[in-house]
Amino acid sequence: MEIKEQLGAIEAILFASGEPVEIYRLSQASEVETGNIPAMIKLLNDRYNDCGSGICIKKLESSYQMCTRAEFAPQIKLALETKKSAPLSNAAMEALTVIAYNQPVSKGFVESVRGIDSSSVVNNLVEKGLVEEAGRLDVPGKPIVYKTTSVFLRSFGLNSLADLPPLPGHPAENREVEASDSDEAAVE
Repeated sequence: MEIKEQLGAIEAILFASGEPVEIYRLSQASEVETGNIPAMIKLLNDRYNDCGSGICIKKLESSYQMCTRAEFAPQIKLALETKKSAPLSNAAMEALTVIAYNQPVSKGFVESVRGIDSSSVVNNLVEKGLVEEAGRLDVPGKPIVYKTTSVFLRSFGLNSLADLPPLPGHPAENREVEASDSDEAAVE
């Protein structure tokens, strides 16, 4: 397959998916070696930049997704006549922060950190697609644990969770240690 066809295949797969596509799946479907995928994505993004396109391809951890450029958000909102989404409340930001830095965590963990019932806040974050279920704890009652999603990464302009800023008073490398000390160890 020629490079032109490979680029077209990658572009078509990402466009048709509408969701992030893992590099290995993109490689298999497009018949492009996994190691060559990043270079092909760069070629596509360069092509989009050169012609002033309204789309781009973003890397989200080990996946790629075709997206619209942020500078065209006002026009897209007008065209789709969507209502302006309400910003996250302080409670939602607190819960999202607890989940992002300690994931996967249960609602009970979020509540213990925040000191207040957080069920509805976590449910709203799930509805907005910022967090999702990530399994269950292997403890009595088997509570659901939650983790952030690719929507969270995109919404906050992050490529991966490693891009989260360090917590005040905690060096960045401690974040990984703290995450492994949370209730994730008991996830089935």
